[in-house]
Amino acid sequence: MTTELDRRGFITSCAGASLAVAIGAVPAAAKGPAMPSKRNVRKALKYGMIGPGDTVLEKFSLIKELGFDGVEPDAPSGLDKDEVLSAMDKTGIIIPGVVDSVHWSKPFSHPDPNVRAEGRRGLEQAIRDCKRLRGTSVLVVPAVVNASVSYDDAYERSQEEIRKVLPMAEDLRIRLLMENVWNNFLLSPLEAARYTDEFDSEWVGWHFDIGNIVAYGWPEQWIRILGRRIHKTDAKEYSRKKMNEEGKGAGFRVELLEGDCGWPKVMAALDEIGYTARDEAWMAAEVSGGDADRLRDISERMDRIAAS
Repeated sequence: MTTELDRRGFITSCAGASLAVAIGAVPAAAKGPAMPSKRNVRKALKYGMIGPGDTVLEKFSLIKELGFDGVEPDAPSGLDKDEVLSAMDKTGIIIPGVVDSVHWSKPFSHPDPNVRAEGRRGLEQAIRDCKRLRGTSVLVVPAVVNASVSYDDAYERSQEEIRKVLPMAEDLRIRLLMENVWNNFLLSPLEAARYTDEFDSEWVGWHFDIGNIVAYGWPEQWIRILGRRIHKTDAKEYSRKKMNEEGKGAGFRVELLEGDCGWPKVMAALDEIGYTARDEAWMAAEVSGGDADRLRDISERMDRIAAS
């Protein structure tokens, strides 16, 4: 592997590969109308959203009562894993996956190889923690592009670092799922699909954040192109009106179902790629949390999304 991608060659190869990816992104069986008889969407939320409760057991008991099936904690974190496992056994709450807590501060695209190594060690620990907590995936932000990190360097560096971790993920059967975030990277679904496929591993896929796309695209289009690569989803809302009037970040200041995600189209697309017919099709809320009333409202809104 060269130390630096040829920019012109990279762009040319993207164009050809993107078309091939687009054609093969959705399995043939998923291209027609394939509404399942019952959507098997399981509701989760991020651990930090749970306000009430002094112990993990109290928090898990509350969200179980409110209709949630699972919770996604950060990893590595200060949570006592034995306490978490005990609370899981007592409540039936599942940890479908964890969120890498290091990938922003120690990105795999950083110019300093020592920083990248720290990020890699953080991901390795997240994989171990996920396995211990009976999860199946780690949410990963693969790279950050900015004034000091070029797009092509971010592409090459991040793939190099993730490939170093992939044997561990494969051995422990933990998927590394890329998330679409505002990191100036993988800005089209064609490129996102290509980036994933280049790992040539079933243990690399996508944790698709529905609300994050709305500022620069349409979630249902991304879903159909990413297709089978999507293994987890996040639910948040976004308003283009607020974005245009108050600034980009303001777009998130709207409740689920009250923005521009277009949930019926989103759910139809998830149906078409077969996601909602899986044994465990997870959707995790990633919005501002709070007390029991706040979490109950989120749970009810997620029920309406799943039925839309």
